[in-house]
Amino acid sequence: MVRVLHTGDWHIGQTLRGYSREYEQAQVFDQLIGIIAEREIDVLIVAGDIFDSQNPSGEAQRLFYETIERLHRARPSMKTVIVAGNHDAAGRLEAPHPLLARFNVRVVGNVRRRDGRIDVERHHIVLADEHKEVLLHILAVSYPTATCLPALTRLEDEAGSPVVRAVKELYDELYESIRPKLQGVPLIVTGHLHVMGAIQSEGAERRILVGGQHAVPHDVFPVEASYVALGHLHKAQRVGRDTVRYSGSLIPLSATEQPYKHSVTLLSIDSSGITMEHIPIERPLPFLRLPATGEIRLTDLHDHLAQLGLASDLEPHLRPFVQVRLAREGLLSGYREELDRIADGFPVRIVEARVEPLPGVAAQLDTAADAFTHLAERDPEEMFKLAFAKRFNAEPTVDHLDVFHRVQAEV
Repeated sequence: MVRVLHTGDWHIGQTLRGYSREYEQAQVFDQLIGIIAEREIDVLIVAGDIFDSQNPSGEAQRLFYETIERLHRARPSMKTVIVAGNHDAAGRLEAPHPLLARFNVRVVGNVRRRDGRIDVERHHIVLADEHKEVLLHILAVSYPTATCLPALTRLEDEAGSPVVRAVKELYDELYESIRPKLQGVPLIVTGHLHVMGAIQSEGAERRILVGGQHAVPHDVFPVEASYVALGHLHKAQRVGRDTVRYSGSLIPLSATEQPYKHSVTLLSIDSSGITMEHIPIERPLPFLRLPATGEIRLTDLHDHLAQLGLASDLEPHLRPFVQVRLAREGLLSGYREELDRIADGFPVRIVEARVEPLPGVAAQLDTAADAFTHLAERDPEEMFKLAFAKRFNAEPTVDHLDVFHRVQAEV
């Protein structure tokens, strides 16, 4: 029996509206370490986006390396496989590989080629027992940058996206290179990209593939794979078939992820096949929506916050995150200042405040039909997105939004 734990999208160093997530991330890593020790995990797969930034802070790097050391101490025999995501600097992540190897960690970054052929051995990981009997093959593939993919030239009579074709060719080439070595032993393939049909989180996950294409069909992965361990999307979900799965993030990384159920996926592999179990990850802090459904009037916000029954001396890093849904009825110009004034009297962190859309124009808030809406009634983030799109003809990335939220918090 081989036990594999699939996780990803740790986003160490992330902030939400300027608030640090370090406490929460340390707490969920405690849970992860406990699961690994209790379930006697043989392989840990982290499917990309280890860090939230390609230039992580010293605090973020310290938390990562401390977690690696603790994982090894909890389960010395466990093999850890980490692939770079679109948020990670692949070269920087790979750089300390001689040290990470001491903790039985293998980091796989960008695809490298020699004489036009992929250096497959960097991506092929073999798990064997004490008798050198092979138990499992892993084909570790990181976020496919433009340099990772085959040539993106498109023939005039060729149908479909050249990017999708290139991603499939990448996986096909890697698989065909190791296929003679598989000999019926289970294979796990990793990926960090958006697969068509999967649910993404608003404002948290950028469209990441090159050439204007942001999603690939699930059949780009070899059908012979026993399991495809995906990263990038933060909602735990299967895509296309049961064995193609996102593990999801360990904590909600945006206000839109407030309803998500976070987990890691345990794979148990033996001669009879593979079974999957989704192990819940408990949130270290409450992430609340006020009200639970519908909207409230701003004048009722004080009562809703009071009903939470929070201790007034709650330390800042222990205060729950709150998203507020406001009814438009009776809402006056300058309501944001009033909302902040009310919230300041309670130990909470407001990370989102949205106003109920005008009847019949919910889908047209960014058009001229909404030109007569008072500026004070518009969400600042919404206005930033509209201004960014008008100026650059593109959606702001998560990095742009993070900078905006930092500035907004300072203001």
